[in-house]
Amino acid sequence: MISVSGVTKRFGSFTAVSDISFEVASGEIVGLLGPNGAGKSTTMRILAGVFPPSAGSAHIAGFDVVKEPLRARAAVGYFPERVAAYLDMSVESYLRYVGRMKGVARPELAEAARNAMTACGLEPVAKRIIGSLSKGFRQRVGIAQALTGEPKVLILDEPTAGLDPEQVAEMRELIRSLKQDRTVVLSTHILPEVENTCDRVIIIHRGRIVAVDTPANLNRTIQAAGRVVIEVNAAVSEVAEKLGEISGVVSVSPHPRAVDGAASFTVLTERDRDVREEIARAVTDSGWGLRELRSVAYSLEEIFLTLVNEDGEIQRNDDAGVDDL
Repeated sequence: MISVSGVTKRFGSFTAVSDISFEVASGEIVGLLGPNGAGKSTTMRILAGVFPPSAGSAHIAGFDVVKEPLRARAAVGYFPERVAAYLDMSVESYLRYVGRMKGVARPELAEAARNAMTACGLEPVAKRIIGSLSKGFRQRVGIAQALTGEPKVLILDEPTAGLDPEQVAEMRELIRSLKQDRTVVLSTHILPEVENTCDRVIIIHRGRIVAVDTPANLNRTIQAAGRVVIEVNAAVSEVAEKLGEISGVVSVSPHPRAVDGAASFTVLTERDRDVREEIARAVTDSGWGLRELRSVAYSLEEIFLTLVNEDGEIQRNDDAGVDDL
């Protein structure tokens, strides 16, 4: 549904994105993740037809965004970082207006606006003036205008920016519900956003792609060791010594505070070694009370920091699954 090949965008002497390539399949929700200034919005504006790439090509639903811009744009619903809705219009009137701008036939305008409002939960405020709505509802109006006209692709630039936690949860649920019929690309610098919403993640840093994969695959690819958290009723020194003797255990680190007299540890293991059974057996044989035993995945924040070193440069580590761009 979306194909980007070797895209570069320059603004004078500044290169915003450099030779990026990726694909998004129909029905996927893909997150474009990176810090502010990474090149996320530039990439999305190229896909939305706001401006052309300086080099490379991008296709939406099979249409080249440069050679066939009108057809490509017709397949896209775009939610910009700053929604520029007409604040003195009602929600319904505004969506009808958007429909006219998108070429929706006049007899179908009312239905198009109604469908967009239904999808975004805007029916209760259909007659309200947009300027009187809360930030959360305005964001929903922005999503609704992107949905008007039934585009095949939705491009959402920072859709949860400025929302409170409850509104963020509602927006995430809304985005997940859109997956059924559309391809969705959203950008964010908020790491949990991608983990909670997206099928795959494209990590971008300083205009270059660092990695493209599912969060789970990135976790498996970059981790140099497994992690297990264990909580037992026993002396800290005794547990650390006993678990450290297990084959495959790299280190045993006690947590600083005990909980109700129990000792808690993080156990690092060799890569691709699952030693939970051996740990459980050691606890049982020692007569300790086992309160907790679980594997701990790496968060996207840890993955990102692993892929980018402390100086902000992309790590050159083939074993870490980083493309040498």
